[in-house]
Amino acid sequence: MTAQASTPALIGLDWGTTSLRAYLFAADGSVLDTRALAAGVMSLPDAPGASPQQTFDAAFERACGAWLDRAPHVPALAAGMVGSAQGWREAPYVTMPAAADTFASSLVRFRTARGSALAIVPGALEPGELPDVMRGEETQIVGALAAEPALAAERAGALIGLPGTHAKWAWVRGGRIEWFRTYMTGELFATLRGHTILGRTMQASDAPDWSAFARGVRTARRKRDEGLLATLFSTRTLGLTGQLAPHAQGDYLSGLLIGHELNALEALLGGQHASLAALAPRLVGEGALCDRYRRALAEFGCGDARIVERASERGLWRIAVQAGLVGAACDAPLAPQ
Repeated sequence: MTAQASTPALIGLDWGTTSLRAYLFAADGSVLDTRALAAGVMSLPDAPGASPQQTFDAAFERACGAWLDRAPHVPALAAGMVGSAQGWREAPYVTMPAAADTFASSLVRFRTARGSALAIVPGALEPGELPDVMRGEETQIVGALAAEPALAAERAGALIGLPGTHAKWAWVRGGRIEWFRTYMTGELFATLRGHTILGRTMQASDAPDWSAFARGVRTARRKRDEGLLATLFSTRTLGLTGQLAPHAQGDYLSGLLIGHELNALEALLGGQHASLAALAPRLVGEGALCDRYRRALAEFGCGDARIVERASERGLWRIAVQAGLVGAACDAPLAPQ
């Protein structure tokens, strides 16, 4: 192992609403170690008498203190809800379009209680009549572009999807995020299943019912003009009439919601003379959920969606390089050994 591959150079923090994941990077961009805590911005342990800033500092120490004891001068870079108004320090939004260097030049920098240098990546703002925002996903998009230099150089434009509680879709061109949209598909699914009459007849299943899922996607696509509100109740009525088994209703509803999400995305792309069938979207997120989206995209004629691995790590490293926190030795972080 070379000195570059073993010398700590950066701490990266993916700090969201419910969890904190920390990465210790070597000088060559590889990942030496990781830590994961259930210490998200909205789930930090109670500390009687402590200020919010002290609570964040304590979580940072739990995650990274041992690393900093051995390498006290290593800087840290954080992305996600840690930069929100409820976070450690608020990092104002950057207005689209933006690239890695835009985020790097807008970092919010400060010192932790132990004196460590920490910077927070700003979120992204899509202005307009219906403004949109994201925090954390912008770093993952930067990471997806860093993973594929050809994608970053694409002049015709490319689509990156980030499935999740609030799914994001971003259009990138020439290494920049040009625009993005948020779809509350995941949260709506959880709400409908857990708090409406649609969930009353659902039964859990040990494995996904892909036939029911595809049926939901196809129904959404076929009934796009009728819209989501006019098709949701079919989750219940198909069950009541014996056409959809209780264990299949959850996957049908999932397909219906994702299908309507893709209907909206298809309409948005149409305004730019593009279509899902003609694109090869990159997907960033949890593997099983990305696979669900790949299946839904295939129903729209898009059979070449690809999953990007380790986008958060790559994005944190890329922004750190752009900000001068580390050298540009590597743009492709490796998994811990």
